[in-house]
Amino acid sequence: MQEDHLHSEATLAITNPGAPAGLTAVQLFKRSLDTFLAKDIKGWAELCDEDIVVEFPFAPDVASRKLVGRAAIYEYLKNYPSVIDIQSTPTLKINATDDPNMAIAEWSVSGRVISNGNPYEMSYATFMTFKNGLIVNYREYWNPMAFMAAMSGAEF
Repeated sequence: MQEDHLHSEATLAITNPGAPAGLTAVQLFKRSLDTFLAKDIKGWAELCDEDIVVEFPFAPDVASRKLVGRAAIYEYLKNYPSVIDIQSTPTLKINATDDPNMAIAEWSVSGRVISNGNPYEMSYATFMTFKNGLIVNYREYWNPMAFMAAMSGAEF
């Protein structure tokens, strides 16, 4: 009985009329990551629900640990491409969950901080939940010590 219930939910999530035709949470996650890594921050923000909740629980700046709304996350990330130049993603594994609207990824990036030339090496665990094909919740864990060392005085 439980299996039929899960299958029904998955079908509803995939055939949701507001979502891109036939895309799973894993595919939506990959699309959003590809957009972000292409340095299209405006395009990435457009993949977010108007009322998205974004959480960076380990962010050094307490004010940026929770951002609410598409405008707030765009404002926070809009200069990212001019601060950190991501050059590759050495690891990427996106996992489906029992919730057909959620995907979890373990991934890493390699690049450099533009203003100081420091290497930027970071691993992430990212949880995304989708509704109607848009990101409604984004929670990301990363190492603030590695971030601060790479930035070494550079502003984000």
